[in-house]
Formats: sequence, C-alpha cells, structure tokens
Amino acid sequence: MELQIKEKTGFQYVDEGTGEVLLLLHGLFGALSNWQDVVAEFSPRYRVLIPLLPIYDMPLTKAGVPGLVGFVEDFLSAIDLHEPCTVLGNSLGGHIALVYTLRNPARVSRLVLTGSSGLFEDSMGGSFPKRGNYAYVQERVAYTFYDPAVATQELVDEVFSVTNSNAKCLRIISIARSAQRHNLAKELHNIRIPVLLVWGLNDTITPPVVAHEFHRLIRSSELRFLDHCGHAPMMERPREFNQLLQQFLVRTGVAVADR
Repeated sequence: MELQIKEKTGFQYVDEGTGEVLLLLHGLFGALSNWQDVVAEFSPRYRVLIPLLPIYDMPLTKAGVPGLVGFVEDFLSAIDLHEPCTVLGNSLGGHIALVYTLRNPARVSRLVLTGSSGLFEDSMGGSFPKRGNYAYVQERVAYTFYDPAVATQELVDEVFSVTNSNAKCLRIISIARSAQRHNLAKELHNIRIPVLLVWGLNDTITPPVVAHEFHRLIRSSELRFLDHCGHAPMMERPREFNQLLQQFLVRTGVAVADR
C-alpha cells in the first residue's frame, strides 16, 4: 500500500485506520516507508500513527535524543492524542520510545523494540558516511541487512543524498553522539509494562548480545529472534515480524476484534 502523508501544524505523519493506537518510530536513516508492511497488516484493526522525525532539519541545539522525544510529545499533543498507546521503535526510534516511556509512563500501554539503541549500537559499521562516495554509502546501507538485496538503489540513493548535505550530516552526527551518550542501563528497571523485543539474529549494528541485555534489564520483557535477519526485522522479515507483533498484542490483551 502507498502511504498517505498528512500535515498538521508543521508535522508530517501517517495516520491510517481506527481503533487502539500503534505509534511507530523510525531510525536515524529511516523513513515512514520502513513500516509499510506493518501499516498494511494492522491498519484494518488499529489506528497506526507514524510521525516523520525531523532528524535532518531540527535545530542543531536540539539535535539529540531528548529533542526528538520532545518532538514526539509535541506531535501527540498537536493531534490531540492523550490516551495510552502501544509504541514501536526501530534502532534510534526504539531509543526514543524508551525515553518517551520513561518520561510518560501513563501514556504507554505496551512497548515493542527492534534493533533498538539505548545500550549499544555500531552506527553505520562504526563510522559516518563519507561525502561523495556512493560505493561506500551503498556498502554501509547493505551492512544494515542480512540480505544486501534489501538495500535497494532507491534506499541507497536516499541515504547518499542525505550524506551530501553538510547541514544534514551535522545533525546526524549530533544525534548519533547523543544516542551513544544517553545510555539507559540504569533506568530500564523502571519500565513495568509488557515489552516485546524482536531482534535479527544477524544484526551487526545492535548485535544479539544487546537484545539479551535489554531482556535482562527489562523484567517485563520477552525476547524473540529472527534468523537470516539484520537490523530492521520489520523490513527484512515483515511476515514473521507481523506474526510476532500480532501474537504479542493478543497475548497482552490489546487486540481489537476484526470488523
């Protein structure tokens, strides 16, 4: 399905379906389309919201995890969403979801993390993209996935255009450094809601050991691995990811009856 982008008071976002809310947060080099298969599967039974995070154009002084959490809070206020929702986050989006949950415990009913930062991540293979070097960007984007074919030319072109902008690169670096500084190990015990961890067994950016550490520190969590899968399970193994998500929603009592 083609995602329809809405705009309201400066926010761009996807808002599909009705019912209990699933709030989806993309990663540092992510986009709304990263969640396309989740939207297609769940929008018939849920209201699926995906804000476009202002990673490349937010004020440099706010370019960090706290600033992005504040953006999410402002977005939900702008669309008048006040009831608790299920929050899903991939990579940096998972980090934002965690901090949002810790700051707003009454507004999150369940949490789903996949390839989340917050403890450790090896961004772009340990270095930032080199300007003007398409082959390098192509290699680093492919590094995100178990199957390099998932790194389509369209995806590589999008990242390449970002890395050729000094202003965007400054924000990427600022946000990445903020994520590395903002370690949540000492705070995760405060999360008491049901948490699902879905991890690629072949994730090289947030390796399986990171998933095990999240599982150890969040007592209310359950951990599921997907084999032949890298850092973005909802893109690389969408059918299996959606099955795990659906089972979790049913098991924790938030499923909405089929219409």
